[in-house]
Amino acid sequence: MSEINNHIQQLVELQRLDDDIHELEETRDNAPLEIRELRAKFDALAARRDTALDKMAHLQEQKKRLTNEIDDDSARIKKSKNKMMQVGNTREYNAVIREMDSMERSNRTREEERLTLLEALEEHEGDLSAIESEYGEMKKDLEAREANLDEIMAVSADRLAVMAKKRSIFSEGIPAPIFRRYEFIRKRLDHPVIVPVTDGICSGCNIAIPPQTYIDLQQAGTQILSCPNCQRLIYWKERFEDPEASGAQAGAEAEIGRKAAEAEEIEESEISEEESQ
Repeated sequence: MSEINNHIQQLVELQRLDDDIHELEETRDNAPLEIRELRAKFDALAARRDTALDKMAHLQEQKKRLTNEIDDDSARIKKSKNKMMQVGNTREYNAVIREMDSMERSNRTREEERLTLLEALEEHEGDLSAIESEYGEMKKDLEAREANLDEIMAVSADRLAVMAKKRSIFSEGIPAPIFRRYEFIRKRLDHPVIVPVTDGICSGCNIAIPPQTYIDLQQAGTQILSCPNCQRLIYWKERFEDPEASGAQAGAEAEIGRKAAEAEEIEESEISEEESQ
């Protein structure tokens, strides 16, 4: 493998390490955002729950009022019936009859109103039950996530510190000008920095690179090429990800493995120190 191809292989391995770091950083950064989004949903659900509880209380109060009014009218009708037995003339009798008819009509209206109210209560109780169930589950989930947030942030910080040391050791084996070029792109473009090209398509921007660039990419490396569309560094996927790697590439990968082993020793040392504390 040419020296340039060896350096590309190093950048590919560096990118894999940066992929892990990027994923961990996203997990760390997204955790508080996810909790804030869940908190906003929970607050909205809590407001719906309060509204539903208020409506339930109002319906129950209406039911109580109607029941009391019906009971009061029923008692008055009973008294009127008793009074009717004691009237002394037709005039008084007709007056009692009219009074009873009025109260009975009023009671029938209230009974119809109460029946409609009971149907509304039954429907609302079902809605409230569903809201209460969702409220309980979301509250439990939110409390668990909030309780684990500090742990997630602390673990992420520890792992990122270890991975930063691994990255520092690994990058020492990359020539300074090439590493500076990689870092220059990394600070200015979205992740990732170096991407494979397959069938002439850059996987960073999913746009075809010029035919001549693709030809140059497949030939023995003389330079590290960039995608003319997204400016990321590019490599030919088949050369660097072919499982039937050449002996020279295998040698380069062995050197990369040695660097990775050194980084793993640092990580194990960090873990041992944490456990001893």
